[in-house]
Amino acid sequence: MMKWLVTLVLALLVLGLLTPWLNRLGLGRLPGDVQIRHKRGVFYFPFTSVILMSLALSLLVHLLGR
Repeated sequence: MMKWLVTLVLALLVLGLLTPWLNRLGLGRLPGDVQIRHKRGVFYFPFTSVILMSLALSLLVHLLGR
């Protein structure tokens, strides 16, 4: 259980550090990414970007596993 928690924290840390670089590539502004502005703040969830990143990481793991 602890191993998964550490992996999750490290993955979130890496993703947080790569966010500015990924934004320059256009991730986070793709069609299908949701951004709702409200007087209290902004709700933002990049549906399309998450799917693309998941596919890219799955492909990378598959290729490195061989």
